[in-house]
Amino acid sequence: MTNDEGPTKMSKAIKDLELNDLRKTFKGVKDYVLLQPVKLDSATDYAMRKKLREQKIRVKMVKNSLVKKVFDENGVKVDPGAGPTLLVWGGDSIKALGTAVDNILKDLKKDPKAPERLKVKTAVADGESLPLEDAKKRPTREEAIGAVLAAILGPGSAIAGCLVGPANQLAGILKAIEDKGAGATEGAPVPAAG
Repeated sequence: MTNDEGPTKMSKAIKDLELNDLRKTFKGVKDYVLLQPVKLDSATDYAMRKKLREQKIRVKMVKNSLVKKVFDENGVKVDPGAGPTLLVWGGDSIKALGTAVDNILKDLKKDPKAPERLKVKTAVADGESLPLEDAKKRPTREEAIGAVLAAILGPGSAIAGCLVGPANQLAGILKAIEDKGAGATEGAPVPAAG
Protein backbone atom coordinates (compact mmCIF):
# COMPACT_ATOMS: atom_id res chain seq x y z
CA MET A 1 0.00 0.00 0.00
CA THR A 2 1.90 2.92 -1.31
CA ASN A 3 -0.90 5.44 -1.53
CA ASP A 4 -2.19 7.60 1.32
CA GLU A 5 -5.43 5.68 1.63
CA GLY A 6 -3.82 2.35 2.58
CA PRO A 7 -3.16 2.90 6.30
CA THR A 8 -6.48 4.70 6.74
CA LYS A 9 -8.45 1.80 5.27
CA MET A 10 -6.53 -0.71 7.36
CA SER A 11 -7.14 1.32 10.50
CA LYS A 12 -10.86 1.55 9.72
CA ALA A 13 -11.00 -2.20 9.05
CA ILE A 14 -9.34 -2.93 12.39
CA LYS A 15 -11.72 -0.55 14.17
CA ASP A 16 -14.68 -2.30 12.53
CA LEU A 17 -13.36 -5.69 13.67
CA GLU A 18 -12.89 -4.40 17.22
CA LEU A 19 -16.34 -2.79 17.21
CA ASN A 20 -17.98 -6.03 16.04
CA ASP A 21 -16.11 -7.97 18.72
CA LEU A 22 -17.32 -5.52 21.38
CA ARG A 23 -20.89 -5.81 20.09
CA LYS A 24 -20.74 -9.59 20.33
CA THR A 25 -19.05 -9.56 23.75
CA PHE A 26 -21.44 -7.08 25.39
CA LYS A 27 -24.68 -8.19 23.73
CA GLY A 28 -27.27 -8.47 26.52
CA VAL A 29 -24.88 -7.36 29.29
CA LYS A 30 -26.45 -4.60 31.40
CA ASP A 31 -24.25 -4.57 34.53
CA TYR A 32 -20.76 -3.06 34.41
CA VAL A 33 -18.23 -1.20 36.48
CA LEU A 34 -16.05 1.31 34.63
CA LEU A 35 -12.57 1.87 36.04
CA GLN A 36 -9.77 4.18 35.05
CA PRO A 37 -6.26 2.76 35.43
CA VAL A 38 -4.12 5.52 36.91
CA LYS A 39 -0.81 3.93 37.89
CA LEU A 40 -1.52 0.27 37.24
CA ASP A 41 1.58 -1.83 36.66
CA SER A 42 1.51 -5.17 34.85
CA ALA A 43 1.96 -7.32 38.00
CA THR A 44 -0.94 -5.60 39.78
CA ASP A 45 -3.06 -5.81 36.63
CA TYR A 46 -2.39 -9.56 36.37
CA ALA A 47 -3.19 -10.17 40.07
CA MET A 48 -6.41 -8.12 39.80
CA ARG A 49 -7.59 -9.94 36.69
CA LYS A 50 -6.77 -13.32 38.24
CA LYS A 51 -8.81 -12.58 41.39
CA LEU A 52 -11.75 -11.37 39.34
CA ARG A 53 -11.51 -14.31 36.93
CA GLU A 54 -11.88 -16.69 39.91
CA GLN A 55 -15.25 -15.03 40.56
CA LYS A 56 -16.25 -15.32 36.88
CA ILE A 57 -15.81 -11.60 36.34
CA ARG A 58 -14.11 -10.35 33.18
CA VAL A 59 -12.04 -7.23 32.54
CA LYS A 60 -11.33 -5.55 29.21
CA MET A 61 -9.49 -2.36 28.28
CA VAL A 62 -11.62 -0.53 25.74
CA LYS A 63 -11.37 2.50 23.54
CA ASN A 64 -13.90 5.08 24.77
CA SER A 65 -15.29 5.98 21.34
CA LEU A 66 -15.96 2.33 20.48
CA VAL A 67 -17.53 1.46 23.82
CA LYS A 68 -19.76 4.55 23.62
CA LYS A 69 -21.12 3.26 20.29
CA VAL A 70 -21.75 -0.20 21.74
CA PHE A 71 -23.37 1.27 24.87
CA ASP A 72 -25.68 3.42 22.74
CA GLU A 73 -26.66 0.41 20.61
CA ASN A 74 -27.41 -1.67 23.73
CA GLY A 75 -29.43 1.07 25.43
CA VAL A 76 -26.86 1.76 28.15
CA LYS A 77 -27.01 5.44 29.07
CA VAL A 78 -23.43 6.03 30.22
CA ASP A 79 -20.64 8.21 28.93
CA PRO A 80 -17.27 6.49 29.54
CA GLY A 81 -15.62 9.92 29.82
CA ALA A 82 -12.02 10.67 29.04
CA GLY A 83 -8.93 8.63 29.72
CA PRO A 84 -8.41 4.89 29.44
CA THR A 85 -11.31 2.71 30.54
CA LEU A 86 -11.31 -0.77 32.01
CA LEU A 87 -14.72 -2.39 31.64
CA VAL A 88 -15.52 -4.95 34.33
CA TRP A 89 -18.56 -7.21 33.92
CA GLY A 90 -19.86 -10.61 34.96
CA GLY A 91 -20.80 -12.16 38.27
CA ASP A 92 -24.30 -13.05 39.41
CA SER A 93 -25.54 -9.50 39.92
CA ILE A 94 -24.47 -5.88 40.13
CA LYS A 95 -24.16 -6.39 43.89
CA ALA A 96 -21.65 -9.23 43.48
CA LEU A 97 -19.80 -7.30 40.78
CA GLY A 98 -19.64 -4.10 42.83
CA THR A 99 -18.51 -5.96 45.94
CA ALA A 100 -15.78 -7.81 44.03
CA VAL A 101 -14.47 -4.59 42.47
CA ASP A 102 -14.60 -2.81 45.84
CA ASN A 103 -12.60 -5.62 47.46
CA ILE A 104 -9.97 -5.35 44.70
CA LEU A 105 -9.74 -1.59 45.23
CA LYS A 106 -9.31 -2.11 48.99
CA ASP A 107 -6.59 -4.72 48.37
CA LEU A 108 -4.74 -2.28 46.12
CA LYS A 109 -5.03 0.51 48.68
CA LYS A 110 -3.69 -1.41 51.72
CA ASP A 111 -0.71 0.92 51.93
CA PRO A 112 -2.05 4.48 52.42
CA LYS A 113 1.17 5.95 51.01
CA ALA A 114 0.92 3.94 47.80
CA PRO A 115 -0.38 5.82 44.77
CA GLU A 116 -3.94 5.25 43.63
CA ARG A 117 -3.78 2.62 40.91
CA LEU A 118 -7.42 2.41 39.85
CA LYS A 119 -10.13 5.02 39.97
CA VAL A 120 -13.84 4.19 39.72
CA LYS A 121 -15.58 6.06 36.93
CA THR A 122 -19.07 4.66 37.51
CA ALA A 123 -21.13 1.52 37.89
CA VAL A 124 -23.93 0.57 35.52
CA ALA A 125 -26.95 -1.48 36.62
CA ASP A 126 -29.61 -2.42 34.08
CA GLY A 127 -28.29 0.21 31.70
CA GLU A 128 -28.40 3.09 34.23
CA SER A 129 -25.40 4.80 35.80
CA LEU A 130 -25.01 4.76 39.59
CA PRO A 131 -22.22 5.11 42.17
CA LEU A 132 -20.29 1.97 43.15
CA GLU A 133 -21.57 2.24 46.75
CA ASP A 134 -25.17 2.04 45.51
CA ALA A 135 -24.30 -0.89 43.25
CA LYS A 136 -23.01 -2.84 46.27
CA LYS A 137 -26.31 -2.24 48.10
CA ARG A 138 -28.61 -3.23 45.24
CA PRO A 139 -30.46 -6.46 45.98
CA THR A 140 -29.78 -9.49 43.83
CA ARG A 141 -32.62 -10.90 41.75
CA GLU A 142 -33.31 -13.60 44.37
CA GLU A 143 -33.33 -11.05 47.21
CA ALA A 144 -35.74 -8.82 45.32
CA ILE A 145 -38.10 -11.73 44.58
CA GLY A 146 -37.95 -12.77 48.24
CA ALA A 147 -38.82 -9.25 49.39
CA VAL A 148 -41.79 -9.09 47.02
CA LEU A 149 -43.05 -12.49 48.16
CA ALA A 150 -42.67 -11.51 51.82
CA ALA A 151 -44.62 -8.32 51.17
CA ILE A 152 -47.40 -10.29 49.47
CA LEU A 153 -47.52 -13.25 51.85
CA GLY A 154 -47.13 -11.28 55.10
CA PRO A 155 -50.59 -9.68 55.10
CA GLY A 156 -52.13 -12.89 53.69
CA SER A 157 -50.83 -14.96 56.58
CA ALA A 158 -52.09 -12.33 59.04
CA ILE A 159 -55.58 -12.53 57.50
CA ALA A 160 -55.47 -16.32 57.57
CA GLY A 161 -54.47 -16.17 61.24
CA CYS A 162 -57.42 -13.89 61.99
CA LEU A 163 -59.81 -16.26 60.24
CA VAL A 164 -58.38 -19.45 61.72
CA GLY A 165 -58.05 -18.13 65.30
CA PRO A 166 -61.79 -17.75 66.07
CA ALA A 167 -62.55 -21.01 64.25
CA ASN A 168 -60.04 -22.83 66.49
CA GLN A 169 -61.62 -21.26 69.58
CA LEU A 170 -65.09 -22.36 68.45
CA ALA A 171 -63.82 -25.86 67.76
CA GLY A 172 -62.29 -25.96 71.26
CA ILE A 173 -65.57 -24.87 72.87
CA LEU A 174 -67.56 -27.46 70.89
CA LYS A 175 -65.08 -30.17 71.86
CA ALA A 176 -65.41 -29.20 75.54
CA ILE A 177 -69.21 -29.34 75.33
CA GLU A 178 -69.00 -32.69 73.58
CA ASP A 179 -66.65 -34.04 76.26
CA LYS A 180 -69.02 -32.85 79.03
CA GLY A 181 -71.97 -34.40 77.25
CA ALA A 182 -70.08 -37.68 76.77
CA GLY A 183 -69.09 -37.71 80.46
CA ALA A 184 -72.71 -37.19 81.58
CA THR A 185 -74.06 -39.94 79.34
CA GLU A 186 -71.47 -42.53 80.43
CA GLY A 187 -73.19 -42.95 83.83
CA ALA A 188 -76.71 -43.21 82.33
CA PRO A 189 -78.05 -46.47 80.99
CA VAL A 190 -77.92 -46.91 77.26
CA PRO A 191 -81.38 -47.23 75.65
CA ALA A 192 -82.05 -50.60 74.04
CA ALA A 193 -82.24 -50.78 70.30
CA GLY A 194 -85.39 -51.59 68.83
